[in-house]
Amino acid sequence: MVIAAGSVGPKHVVTMRRDAGGLICVALHPKIADNFGLPYLTEVYEKASSHFNVLLSTRPDDLPYDELSAFSLAVNHRRTFTGITDIDRALTIRELGKLGAKALNDPMVEEFGRNFRSPGHVSLLRAADGMLAERKGHTELVVTLAELAGIAPVIAVCEMLDAETGKALSLEAASAYASERGLPYLNGVEIVRAYGGK
Repeated sequence: MVIAAGSVGPKHVVTMRRDAGGLICVALHPKIADNFGLPYLTEVYEKASSHFNVLLSTRPDDLPYDELSAFSLAVNHRRTFTGITDIDRALTIRELGKLGAKALNDPMVEEFGRNFRSPGHVSLLRAADGMLAERKGHTELVVTLAELAGIAPVIAVCEMLDAETGKALSLEAASAYASERGLPYLNGVEIVRAYGGK
């Protein structure tokens, strides 16, 4: 389930939380992540591992789908209270969308720090520098989709899970969910094809 971060309100967070059920994150274009000064979380752990041995022993070096997780910092907007409520998470996500649109072309490390604190309740995902040419994960797919749509490539994402099986929701069930609610449904292959045809 994906939505442009700058448009997210509390009801969207409720829908993602109740209907999708996965981790609510914000995917960022690599230029925005660089202009915010955001590292990959694995890089932070690597630097800190000399002080905390547990970070070495828990390295994600056995991921079956890539060699580097897309996770960066988790943040809350500084105007939030606990950061976890639907209202607080919506504020954090919406403000990430607004500032991210400005950060596509300009460094904003200090402004990012003035607006957000870490740790927080909204996980940030860095798209790979080479985008789809480097990695075809959900992070790169939704950031590419935003580019194709001509909107700021700052996207709220949440995996859709199946409460009955305990697994990811099947493509058929996700398609049916979208159809019942009048929502667009896209397969990652469609995004890759559209991007290649640009």
